[in-house]
Amino acid sequence: MIEIGVQQIMLSSLSKNDETLLESLKRVKEYGYDSIELNSFMIHPSSFLVRTLTRAAGMAVGNTGKRDWKNLIPQSGLKVISLHSDLNSIERDPKSVAEEALEYGTDKVVITGMYRYDYTSSSSLSSLSARLDEGGRRLKEYGVSLLYHNHNIETVKDEKGRTALDVIINGTNGDYVSFELDTFWLSEAGCPLEEWMKKMGERLKLWHIADRGWRGNSKQIAPIVKSGSVELGTGNLPLERLLSIAKENQVQGIVLESHNNWIDNDPLESIRISGQWLKKNI
Repeated sequence: MIEIGVQQIMLSSLSKNDETLLESLKRVKEYGYDSIELNSFMIHPSSFLVRTLTRAAGMAVGNTGKRDWKNLIPQSGLKVISLHSDLNSIERDPKSVAEEALEYGTDKVVITGMYRYDYTSSSSLSSLSARLDEGGRRLKEYGVSLLYHNHNIETVKDEKGRTALDVIINGTNGDYVSFELDTFWLSEAGCPLEEWMKKMGERLKLWHIADRGWRGNSKQIAPIVKSGSVELGTGNLPLERLLSIAKENQVQGIVLESHNNWIDNDPLESIRISGQWLKKNI
């Protein structure tokens, strides 16, 4: 059975207080989702730097760090599918990272990518692969798995003509490093999505899903428009084919994530509509 989750970032604007957040979490459950995927920078008060970086990336955290997630999630009936962390925290104190994930009821910790990192250098990528292996090995000692989550930067190539994601896939040990593949970001970079899914095989444990398209009418000044994430089944990505491959890979969970561009500017309505596609196809 594939577990269906929602990324915590989609609820950041609905986290003004514990009461409104709990109601939102209950709505997510009513829409057919099993779980929520947490971010370490959103379940603790975050620094000014983190708030600035996430806001610049279109992922403002709002008041999420002040909310009582540990008690509100079980009250809503949802589970936690995974916890996003960062490699530095794992290297510094793997025991604490693993224990926090287990306290929330998940055995999956996801690294969400590296800031200010050279993905075009083969030596940097080799170093990153070794660090990922070591981080995964240390987490495994506590019964927790490490997953690497891509964005679009991993599609750049090193001096040998290899994409960074290829180097990470081939350069890490499958016993220590698995993947949470984000097909939206690969599509944004023009990559062959089905090919990448097949490359990961059974190391693909979680799938970050969003459709890609454009919201508006066709009478624009210019014939070129900027696309973004849209509700599942309303865009142009081959989601049914990708789902088929995900099932062949025995993916354990699918996590909906979009940062903005929600229908009626309403994240809950966007979650509801995407949930209908997920229930119909899964």
